[in-house]
Amino acid sequence: MIEQSPAQAPVLCEARGVVQEFPRPEAPPLRVLEGIDLVIREGEVVALLGPSGCGKSTLLRIMAGLVQPTKGEVRYRGAPLVGMNPGVAIVFQSFALLPWLTVIRNVEVVLEALQLPSEEIRRRIDDVIRMVGLVGFEDAYPRELSGGMKQRVGMARALAVHPELLFMDEPFS
Repeated sequence: MIEQSPAQAPVLCEARGVVQEFPRPEAPPLRVLEGIDLVIREGEVVALLGPSGCGKSTLLRIMAGLVQPTKGEVRYRGAPLVGMNPGVAIVFQSFALLPWLTVIRNVEVVLEALQLPSEEIRRRIDDVIRMVGLVGFEDAYPRELSGGMKQRVGMARALAVHPELLFMDEPFS
């Protein structure tokens, strides 16, 4: 079987000429991104590197459809991205867990939104809990977990939806 190299693989997500500015009172807008072009193909692993405050998280939010760019466009599978990117899951640098839900429920809540059969939800939860090393902590609440364990719950939640594209914003910090 001949495998396709990532360089020849179809484009999943693309930023074209992305500019992002944030308004400031009594000052010109703060431009955090300028002229960003980025292509992400199926099978690629891409890392955005740079100092704190340079716009890495902002670019991820734009490519996920959480924020609209000031200028430029994002395309997903060739079509202009409007609203949330349907093929993306995000692991945020802040844990973003629901503190009143257990580990299982924090994962389950995103799967319920997909309207999957209950057996499939259970199977996916079991798979990702095992994958991220949280077996034995399924009924724990976020307040009972270490920071690293909370981040693994976020990873489990993102992986459970089987995304085409996984954005991780400083997941190991």
